[in-house]
Amino acid sequence: MEGRDAAKFAQAQFTNDVAALADGHWQWSGWLTPKGRTVALFALLRFDQERLWLLLPDADPAAFAEQLQRFVFRAKVKLRPLGDIHVAGAFAAPERASGAAFAGDAGAGVELDLGTDAGARTLRLSTEPAPGDQAAAERWEAFDLAHGWPRLAPEQVEQWTPQQLSLQRLQAYSVKKGCYPGQEIVARTHFLGKAKRGLVRLQAAAAVAAGDPVMDGDREAGRVVCTAGKEALAVVPLELEQAGLALAGAPCSVLPLLDGLAR
Repeated sequence: MEGRDAAKFAQAQFTNDVAALADGHWQWSGWLTPKGRTVALFALLRFDQERLWLLLPDADPAAFAEQLQRFVFRAKVKLRPLGDIHVAGAFAAPERASGAAFAGDAGAGVELDLGTDAGARTLRLSTEPAPGDQAAAERWEAFDLAHGWPRLAPEQVEQWTPQQLSLQRLQAYSVKKGCYPGQEIVARTHFLGKAKRGLVRLQAAAAVAAGDPVMDGDREAGRVVCTAGKEALAVVPLELEQAGLALAGAPCSVLPLLDGLAR
């Protein structure tokens, strides 16, 4: 996202407070429907008020830019997918990035700190192609899941509100910055205390899939949002007695959601 109005446009469209984000820092954010349902989640990097990068783990960048373009109107901002930028992750401490402060630039490459107390991780964005490593990618997704970062497959798009995905744990939305699509729903839910569902991390006896029901006895209590191996993130009622839940016809256990991934 480049242009005189890049930060201003992002502030009006995305869930987090781009105006309060310092140059050289990044934050988790999202884009919602007017009814407050999550279209996409991403990391937003602010180089300065005229240049932002969005790192989309699941949404197609070209399709996302095309969707967003419909709302540009007279804003001075250009949206384009960065087809020449590759993403590589490593379970190692970053050289210069720390917390929400990223390091580097578009030419030399950008380094992000995605580690927590559970382990160091570095994400690097550069023009250098990254070698594929399926085992490492699965380990990375499992780390994200354990910390409550939901991955949204196409069938999960526009299904969940930020509160249902417990995005407050990641500081991924604002209720104070002003208007953006879905903001009224988000703010009303927050200030009236009517969030009735949230994320839970489950360990299943066998592999499960996004969209599978979470059963409480003979009734459906919730739905799986995403999986990593035999673990799953599911949206369930906050007041649900979590003992006795089942996935794929077998009892499952509830695991704690880890902290430290908020930025």
